[in-house]
Amino acid sequence: MTRRVIPLALFLSLLFVLQAFAQVDPGVRGGAAGAGAALASVAANNPVTILNFFNDAKARFTEIDSVSGTVAGEDGFGLGPRYNSRSCVACHAQPAVGGSAPAVNPQVADATADGARNTVPSFITSTGPVREARFPFFFDQFGFPDTNRPNGGVEDLYTIVGRVDAPASCTSASGTGIPQPGFTAAINTGNIIFRIPTPTFGSGLMENIDDSTLLVNFNNQQNNNVGVGGTFNHNGNDGTISRFGWKAQNKSLEIFAGEAYNVEMGVSNELFTQERPLPGEDQNLGNTGLPAACRVNPTPEDHTNFNTTAIGTLSDTVQFAMFMRFLAPPTPSTTVPGGATSIANGRSLFNAIGCAVCHTASLTTSPSRFTPSLGNATANLFSDIEIHHMGTGLNDNVSQGGAGGDQFRTAPLWGLGQRIFFLHDGRTKNLVTAILAHDSSGSEANAVENNYDLLSASQKQDVLNFLRSL
Repeated sequence: MTRRVIPLALFLSLLFVLQAFAQVDPGVRGGAAGAGAALASVAANNPVTILNFFNDAKARFTEIDSVSGTVAGEDGFGLGPRYNSRSCVACHAQPAVGGSAPAVNPQVADATADGARNTVPSFITSTGPVREARFPFFFDQFGFPDTNRPNGGVEDLYTIVGRVDAPASCTSASGTGIPQPGFTAAINTGNIIFRIPTPTFGSGLMENIDDSTLLVNFNNQQNNNVGVGGTFNHNGNDGTISRFGWKAQNKSLEIFAGEAYNVEMGVSNELFTQERPLPGEDQNLGNTGLPAACRVNPTPEDHTNFNTTAIGTLSDTVQFAMFMRFLAPPTPSTTVPGGATSIANGRSLFNAIGCAVCHTASLTTSPSRFTPSLGNATANLFSDIEIHHMGTGLNDNVSQGGAGGDQFRTAPLWGLGQRIFFLHDGRTKNLVTAILAHDSSGSEANAVENNYDLLSASQKQDVLNFLRSL
């Protein structure tokens, strides 16, 4: 048999041609942030003084918290005893204040800030995403996950032990101090999952979409030909549709802000009034809650300020919510990347293959008493706010509200062009990888992802260009 040998130069030229026709993620869109500004009516100070409230809220959102409020440059108050980071903006910074995880992870520096004595977990890296960790299950007496005892609560990365402003009684990782969670054991037994920050641009518009509008959209989705179902997560108290967080577990921006303040920074507040222990410290037999040595302040630490007037009266939690509520949605590009023709074709293909069944392009808000820009507005969020089964590949075995382990809220795509990390755990920076992850056993998106696979390389590139234009 004659063996044919392809010259190396010809092989390399063929490889180059094949690569030239393969679709690639254009990457984070450059240029101006196109996000982080106030809604138009807020910027126009309508109603009068609302811009002052927005600017004050933004200042609090960027403020670094310390334990006591006495550390220079760290004017916030109430950090810890456990925390994931020290300010809202630390996690919500890309491409502007209020966004998603930044390129340089501040959690590395947070570990030892102001004398804190923490070990940086292996899953936290300087170039990786900001992350919170959860253990899906409690551990049994032998150190293995007990699948009959669901956990799912946040295991804060760090403690205030060793900080210059920590209570004198909270001095060491043994005895009178508090330890970091057992991350190594969790990793070794596969009992750990991660979440990354969701961007908050346009959150006020999302909050102001009426339940009836969401239900009409849901009904219009039914009998689609791609196998998408979906449902809503509901608030356990009043039964209305909840919409914030990776599993749409939070009803309102104030609840969202209050929970984050308590869970991510350890600051008790008027919505979450106690300093937070780890799940294992108050949900296991024989435990007594947060160790007394490191309880730092009377609670709630963040509260309405009764000795001031006007803007200063509001608590940080309320102002965090106001900042997010008054943030304008991201501004998409009409030409970058790939040019206007490619972007327009990508949008048509996005609809044709079924992506828009879940990623609803726009929904209309209700009238608003806050400011005109929130009322009767078109929110181009590319989400139905529903939770969908995403299959075994994305299942994190954590339930929140009515959302099970493999159910996640349809991620709003506005602003996607300038995000660095994708999927709920930040496992990839590559948009192609994120799309392919929609396809796994039990996922409602399998047929849609298969439709994407059937596109030509140039068509796939158009879809990617469209997504990165948002």
